[in-house]
Amino acid sequence: MYGIFMECWVIFKLYGGNGYLLALFVLSLIYLLFAEKDNRKRLVIAFAPFLVLVGFFIPYTRIAYVAVLSDGGDTYYRLLWLMPMSVCIAYAGCKLFVNHKRVGLVLCSAIIILCGSLVYKNEYVKDAENPYHIPQVVIDVCDEISPDEDEPRVRAVFPSEMLHFVRQYDTNILMPYGRDIIHWNYYNAVHEAFEKPEIINAKELLEATRQTQCRYIVMYKDRKIDVPLDEMGLKLVNSVGGYNIFEDPEISQ
Repeated sequence: MYGIFMECWVIFKLYGGNGYLLALFVLSLIYLLFAEKDNRKRLVIAFAPFLVLVGFFIPYTRIAYVAVLSDGGDTYYRLLWLMPMSVCIAYAGCKLFVNHKRVGLVLCSAIIILCGSLVYKNEYVKDAENPYHIPQVVIDVCDEISPDEDEPRVRAVFPSEMLHFVRQYDTNILMPYGRDIIHWNYYNAVHEAFEKPEIINAKELLEATRQTQCRYIVMYKDRKIDVPLDEMGLKLVNSVGGYNIFEDPEISQ
């Protein structure tokens, strides 16, 4: 049971990122349980999320969840989606400010300053290049490989910096792994062969991509690889920006 509890604890920490959000959420629940006098509001905004949080850490909850769902071991973290973390934190901050204006102002300001970050420093925040607000090179690459209306969806491998944007632009393009692999760092054969080595082993990469039915491989023009993909039987569809787009003829359309 202790091992299952520790698994839940690790999931909870990963879910909370740098930890500030989790600490604020727990403190907000505790504050609202005592500060909120309206029983209906307290039930919804404090007591119910608190029960979900406690239930999440109970080993029997995880055992039952995994027993009912075939992918329960990988999706148990979704129980945390039942907790309105941002709503609870914001409401607690407003409640603190209303009840104790001076202290609330200082505390809320300090929390925002110390726990927040400048959004414009994020590597994925850039000047808009198009109405979609995603990098233009992603659109250009997707337009090259996107299937026609009467064709089935295609699967393609993209560099990590494109993972956040492909599905936003075209849902007809599937990927063997999503952006969550950047944060969760789970095992995926294609990712291991494509992103991890300094010099790609072409044979290992194609074995992985063909196993997952990847029709296209998008990679940097200067990405190091032991054998060029066109010499391995792939077709160079086009070069867009700093990327080469290869099509694998062995993967049926």
